[in-house]
Amino acid sequence: MRKDGRSVHGRFVLLGVLKGQGAVAARIGIITSRRVGGAVERNRVRRRIREIARHARPQLASGVWMVVIAKSSAVRAAFDELRHEWTSLAKKAGCFQA
Repeated sequence: MRKDGRSVHGRFVLLGVLKGQGAVAARIGIITSRRVGGAVERNRVRRRIREIARHARPQLASGVWMVVIAKSSAVRAAFDELRHEWTSLAKKAGCFQA
């Protein structure tokens, strides 16, 4: 992913994208390290990102693999801020259907 993919950075998350993985549905992985915070904070961020991705899944292009790496600032972000940033980064990386 790191070698052939593309990454875009935001205030709250880093989005790594690898396109062209066949006609399979989009796959999304979420990484929250201990730098994000304790277990409660990490799980809250993970649940929020998972919900954002679940709502956007029908619009995602097939064959796209995504890795969302949460930054420590994601803990203090409101849900709408996180959703707006994730959507703009995904658009920038070309993850949505044309």
